Amino acid sequence: MTETLARQLAEFAVDSYRSALPAPAAAASQKSILDTVGVALAGSDEDATSVAREVMASQGGRAEATVFRSDGLRLPAAAAAMVNGTMAHALDFDDTHLPSILHPSASVVPTVLAVAESEGSSGAEALAAAAIGAEITCRLGMAAFDPALRNSIFFERGLHATSICGTIGSAVAAALLMGADAATVSHTIGIAASMGAGLLEANRTGGTVKRTHCGWAAHSGISAARFAVGGLTGPPTVLEGRFGFFEAYTGGRFDAEALVGDLGERWEMARLFTKPYPTNHFTHAGIDGALALRDRGVDPGQITEIELGVPAPVLRTIAEPSDDKAQPRSGYHARFSGPFTVAAAFVGGGGLGVTADDFTDESVLDPERQRLAALVRCFADEEATAGFPAQFPAVLRVALSDGTRLEHRVRYTRGGPENPLSAQDLALKFRLNAEPVIGAERTSEVIVQIEALGDRPSVAGIASAL
Repeated sequence: MTETLARQLAEFAVDSYRSALPAPAAAASQKSILDTVGVALAGSDEDATSVAREVMASQGGRAEATVFRSDGLRLPAAAAAMVNGTMAHALDFDDTHLPSILHPSASVVPTVLAVAESEGSSGAEALAAAAIGAEITCRLGMAAFDPALRNSIFFERGLHATSICGTIGSAVAAALLMGADAATVSHTIGIAASMGAGLLEANRTGGTVKRTHCGWAAHSGISAARFAVGGLTGPPTVLEGRFGFFEAYTGGRFDAEALVGDLGERWEMARLFTKPYPTNHFTHAGIDGALALRDRGVDPGQITEIELGVPAPVLRTIAEPSDDKAQPRSGYHARFSGPFTVAAAFVGGGGLGVTADDFTDESVLDPERQRLAALVRCFADEEATAGFPAQFPAVLRVALSDGTRLEHRVRYTRGGPENPLSAQDLALKFRLNAEPVIGAERTSEVIVQIEALGDRPSVAGIASAL
């Protein structure tokens, strides 16, 4: 009998865990851990984080893993990962994989740090588990990409691939750190596939539940791994079966080659996009365009018209309903608004171009931002649509009061493989996220700990600094 897809993923996971990671995958894993810890710290004061922390802490249990920035609060590993994963996704500042359109690190990294702390795993084991968990998350997302739609089938159905696929990737990472063999990892996948969920309606009409999706994926992943290690079993054909993962979530449409082709040779997680801006990734090209026009001397006070051309599928997320996007109800909702993010880029600034301070509840009431956002007309641009979703391109056009018309087209957004952030940019992003929360000295200590993680006997140094 041909090996099932779950078994192929499991054997790849165990073989890779027991071998030295390729240099690109190891470097990407270290970068994702640093970036995810930083964005988690930045999201530690969000309301959704506070709710998650209070609920998880109220349930008690063994003190296995550290909750970031919590005065030493330690909870069961699944509970700690749930809180930390919520932090990591709370500001929508976590990394992205394309064309799967998902965020792998915000569930996998909190899972790995919590389980590695609980199990006493080495830094090298944590790096490997994070890389493998993210790779499987990305591969599951890639399998559901439909070239004809130029979109993820998950997304077309209103499903959050980040949490659905992230649950399985997190479960595999956790199982590896628990010492599971290939058979047990395969059962872990079979169990975790029943636990992943997530709907995207909050992106359109509000609600804070989406912020918990990565936390719950981490929680479910750790639970699935412990069930499997304890002896619970999952269906071997859980992914391709008649009543399996892809039948349930994509109507049976999936690309098996994208899922298991060249496993261990082609690492999708080495192509992650690191966000320079704390907003939904679909808005980044518009921000890039506005910043470029500012650099060309455009005075936002002289702008009378703005056109933002984006890929057609993106309009549903950042342009509709048009009235809500022009006047977002909160700083969080503003991060998903094409009009408001362009306005913020024209009048805001700091950091890598715009910062979290540009997306507060107070900022959405700023008259100049409101004026500019109301000027933005979003439309489907043919060239941008052709490049989607391997990239999130856009074109930005403005008219000025003196009759001048200017245009800037973005083909490769900042932070992706074709236009990467520099090491200095990555460090600046981390410091901007971490220093207001834990101070400069502890921020520097976390950087030191993560940069040397592959040589550390454990992740305790990171946990202590956090």
